[in-house]
Amino acid sequence: MNTAPDIRFDCTGCGKCCTGHHVPLTLDEARQWTGSGGQVIVLAEAFLASGPGLPAEQREHALRRSWPVPCGSTEVHVAITFAAFNPGRCHHLDDDNRCGIYEARPLVCRIYPMEINPHIPLRPEAKDCPSEAWQSGPLLIHGEQLVDRRLAELIERSRQADRDDIRGKVAICQALGIDTSALKGNGFTAYLPDTRALAQALERVGPEGEIAPWTLHVQDPGLYAQLEACGARVRSEGADYYSFIGFN
Repeated sequence: MNTAPDIRFDCTGCGKCCTGHHVPLTLDEARQWTGSGGQVIVLAEAFLASGPGLPAEQREHALRRSWPVPCGSTEVHVAITFAAFNPGRCHHLDDDNRCGIYEARPLVCRIYPMEINPHIPLRPEAKDCPSEAWQSGPLLIHGEQLVDRRLAELIERSRQADRDDIRGKVAICQALGIDTSALKGNGFTAYLPDTRALAQALERVGPEGEIAPWTLHVQDPGLYAQLEACGARVRSEGADYYSFIGFN
């Protein structure tokens, strides 16, 4: 018997979801974001298709939104996220906590508070919204099933964009000198490319061409040795052009 509680949601307009959150963008949205003066952060994670970094239950989802790249004597599948860089308030959020691009806001903003990753359940306690946001409003989830068809369609559009854009993201990263990834589940590598250079790459770089080698950044000695034994090119020292964001 399913005892999962129903989940309702009614936005209170507090602006918290638009503050301090990096919003994933499609390539088209990244072009719009840089065109409006926004900065984009690039996050990279990778895994070996038959080895470290790929939980069995996530295999299909992870493979569909990643791209194989050479890494040492093997290859890794890299997943790249372009996200609106919002360390503070989103620059489109006005003084009344209203979105200045509401009709053209990114897909992920339209989907909120739902999760894009099918392996991450919606947990109200993990969101910044005040408790009253979950006490009324339209029904979102009943018996662990999403009941809002419009949201379901938007989520699928976002997932499909991940699949369609990934080869182009790899090419753009290559043009910008981005070539080091964290291991999936172990962390991310984070880059803040020059906005003008990124905007130019977004307009000019296509998905064609040979793919240059990538490197995995890990700090755990045991994991380092495991990946090296698999033939991957690995590094543990930092670099001034990216940050390693590890998971505890």
